[in-house]
Amino acid sequence: MEVTDVRVRKISDEGKMKAIVSVTFDNEFVVHDIKIIEGQNGLFIAMPSRKIGEGDFRDIAHPINSETRAKLQGHIFTEYEKVKNKEE
Repeated sequence: MEVTDVRVRKISDEGKMKAIVSVTFDNEFVVHDIKIIEGQNGLFIAMPSRKIGEGDFRDIAHPINSETRAKLQGHIFTEYEKVKNKEE
Protein backbone atom coordinates (compact mmCIF):
# COMPACT_ATOMS: atom_id res chain seq x y z
CA MET A 1 0.00 0.00 0.00
CA GLU A 2 1.52 3.30 -1.10
CA VAL A 3 0.86 6.84 0.04
CA THR A 4 -0.40 8.64 -3.06
CA ASP A 5 -1.46 12.00 -1.61
CA VAL A 6 -0.90 14.01 1.56
CA ARG A 7 -2.93 17.17 2.20
CA VAL A 8 -1.84 19.44 5.01
CA ARG A 9 -4.03 22.14 6.56
CA LYS A 10 -1.68 24.25 8.64
CA ILE A 11 -3.06 25.71 11.83
CA SER A 12 -1.87 28.89 13.56
CA ASP A 13 1.66 28.80 14.98
CA GLU A 14 0.23 29.25 18.47
CA GLY A 15 -0.56 26.16 20.48
CA LYS A 16 0.73 22.61 20.26
CA MET A 17 -1.33 21.42 17.29
CA LYS A 18 0.44 22.53 14.11
CA ALA A 19 -1.63 20.96 11.32
CA ILE A 20 -4.41 18.57 10.35
CA VAL A 21 -3.57 16.06 7.63
CA SER A 22 -5.43 13.77 5.22
CA VAL A 23 -3.51 10.86 3.68
CA THR A 24 -4.63 8.90 0.61
CA PHE A 25 -3.42 5.34 -0.02
CA ASP A 26 -3.28 3.82 -3.53
CA ASN A 27 -5.65 6.55 -4.80
CA GLU A 28 -8.42 4.47 -3.19
CA PHE A 29 -8.55 4.98 0.58
CA VAL A 30 -8.21 8.14 2.68
CA VAL A 31 -7.62 8.76 6.38
CA HIS A 32 -8.63 12.25 7.61
CA ASP A 33 -7.86 14.13 10.81
CA ILE A 34 -4.30 13.01 11.47
CA LYS A 35 -2.82 15.71 13.69
CA ILE A 36 0.73 17.07 13.75
CA ILE A 37 1.53 18.03 17.33
CA GLU A 38 4.53 19.75 18.88
CA GLY A 39 5.64 17.67 21.86
CA GLN A 40 8.51 17.96 24.32
CA ASN A 41 10.75 15.95 21.98
CA GLY A 42 9.65 17.59 18.72
CA LEU A 43 6.86 16.94 16.25
CA PHE A 44 4.81 13.75 16.22
CA ILE A 45 1.63 12.53 14.55
CA ALA A 46 -1.57 11.64 16.39
CA MET A 47 -3.95 9.36 14.54
CA PRO A 48 -7.70 10.10 14.40
CA SER A 49 -9.39 9.07 17.62
CA ARG A 50 -12.68 9.20 19.50
CA LYS A 51 -13.39 9.84 23.14
CA ILE A 52 -14.38 6.82 25.21
CA GLY A 53 -15.25 7.34 28.81
CA GLU A 54 -13.86 10.12 30.95
CA GLY A 55 -10.89 11.69 29.19
CA ASP A 56 -9.74 8.50 27.45
CA PHE A 57 -9.28 8.35 23.68
CA ARG A 58 -9.00 5.40 21.32
CA ASP A 59 -7.47 5.53 17.82
CA ILE A 60 -9.95 4.92 15.02
CA ALA A 61 -7.23 4.03 12.51
CA HIS A 62 -3.53 3.49 13.13
CA PRO A 63 -0.42 1.77 11.76
CA ILE A 64 0.10 -1.79 12.99
CA ASN A 65 3.89 -1.55 13.45
CA SER A 66 6.60 1.05 14.02
CA GLU A 67 8.03 0.65 10.50
CA THR A 68 4.71 1.63 8.93
CA ARG A 69 4.28 4.50 11.41
CA ALA A 70 7.75 5.82 10.53
CA LYS A 71 7.01 5.60 6.79
CA LEU A 72 3.69 7.42 7.20
CA GLN A 73 5.22 10.03 9.48
CA GLY A 74 7.99 10.64 6.92
CA HIS A 75 5.48 11.36 4.15
CA ILE A 76 3.46 13.65 6.42
CA PHE A 77 6.45 15.63 7.73
CA THR A 78 7.82 16.09 4.19
CA GLU A 79 4.56 17.70 3.05
CA TYR A 80 4.26 19.70 6.27
CA GLU A 81 7.72 21.21 5.70
CA LYS A 82 6.75 22.17 2.12
CA VAL A 83 3.60 23.95 3.37
CA LYS A 84 5.49 25.61 6.20
CA ASN A 85 8.30 26.83 3.91
CA LYS A 86 5.79 28.17 1.35
CA GLU A 87 4.26 30.42 3.99
CA GLU A 88 7.62 31.83 5.11
